[in-house]
Amino acid sequence: MAALSGVRCLTRALVAARSPGAWRSLSTSSVVHAASPNQAEDLRVEGAFPVTMLPGDGVGPELMHAVKEVFKAAAVPVEFQEHHLSEVQNMASEEKLEQVLSSMKENKVAIIGKIHTPMEYKGELASYDMRLRRKLDLFANVVHVKSLPGYKTRHNNLDLVIIREQTEGEYSSLEHESARGVIECLKIVTRTKSQRIAKFAFDYATKKGRSKVTAVHKANIMKLGDGLFLQCCEEVAELYPKIKFETMIIDNCCMQLVQNPYQFDVLVMPNLYGNIIDNLAAGLVGGAGVVPGESYSAEYAVFETGARHPFAQAVGRNIANPTAMLLSASNMLRHLKCGLETWAATAPQPTSSSLSSAICTPMGARALYSQPHKDHTSLQCSGPGKSP
Repeated sequence: MAALSGVRCLTRALVAARSPGAWRSLSTSSVVHAASPNQAEDLRVEGAFPVTMLPGDGVGPELMHAVKEVFKAAAVPVEFQEHHLSEVQNMASEEKLEQVLSSMKENKVAIIGKIHTPMEYKGELASYDMRLRRKLDLFANVVHVKSLPGYKTRHNNLDLVIIREQTEGEYSSLEHESARGVIECLKIVTRTKSQRIAKFAFDYATKKGRSKVTAVHKANIMKLGDGLFLQCCEEVAELYPKIKFETMIIDNCCMQLVQNPYQFDVLVMPNLYGNIIDNLAAGLVGGAGVVPGESYSAEYAVFETGARHPFAQAVGRNIANPTAMLLSASNMLRHLKCGLETWAATAPQPTSSSLSSAICTPMGARALYSQPHKDHTSLQCSGPGKSP
């Protein structure tokens, strides 16, 4: 009961802290729309919205358990269709992949944990996680890096968005041994996908009231590959005269994020750079456990943690931080528009001290969520229209 009360308290505080006006999911994007009222009714299964759930590896199942417990306590109208896909737990096969794809294509929305990719080469370069994202064409990864009230870091009051193209680039799984002891890794950059992610970033900035987009690249060295990406960003930027556009080389971007992250608003970048910057930026606001993430195609929306870590060393120790996954789950509900706004409105506005107590421990890499919260066990989750 202590664990559930703590998670409930944390969720109430987090949802209330991020008011509808401040919450930045992609529900109004021109690429992915939230379900309309009529569509929402069609998606209901006996009164609930069907959502595909992949617990993933490491502490993923523990984080998903927290989500399910909170949803149950709050009577959230979501029915999770749980599937398992894991290369490290011997739960990966073409059949399982097709089952997951079938579920996600039917439901359109999913929440997933980290599907860990082993470093050992076993004859297949593309991991199941990569194949899943490619088959669904989840080209845009969005990570909203926002400081949590009540938890102080070196840089406070941060609010920036990282948009990453995640279907090509260095993660194209095209490697071969051209001669003994010589490995060639191909980086694929196309005009079509570069233009698409650039337009996605500018559409996001426009609809979310953001003022600047920064294209991150290494065109000074990779003159053709990153040069094409940069050129596409510059061309798209001309179509959005009200949005300020800047460019920055990736190595300088890393330094600037550490020294003065406030200069950034929306950053758009190729695959590998986005993977690195996501993790760097997460560290600025407390670590991998506090930053939510989302991935979009033209049809599907997947909600996950912003910094993808299995945190396997924490399995079973009850120290995994559920904040990022709970925030992602809340973003998912706002995307579905299935009553979270009403539910969130019933929560009391937290003070910095109450949110700090709910989170309870330093969150550089992890936070307890089961033991503390004794001072907040009376703050229970309520369904829409109910008071605690």
